[in-house]
Amino acid sequence: MSGKNRSEIKPGLRVEIVLKADQRSGKRTSGVVKDILTNSPSHPHGIKVRLTDGQVGRVCNILGNA
Repeated sequence: MSGKNRSEIKPGLRVEIVLKADQRSGKRTSGVVKDILTNSPSHPHGIKVRLTDGQVGRVCNILGNA
């Protein structure tokens, strides 16, 4: 699962995101989804989420349940 479809992502899911500041380098940050911020059913760059620690970024990989 790539994280480009909103239906694949639920709060409590463990994911890897790319933060806005890390978009050029592609550095990934892992965490647990708190909120889904993208309203559309899909997004070509990944669904934007807020992690439980407050960081916001686009999902690039879904790791599984927390």
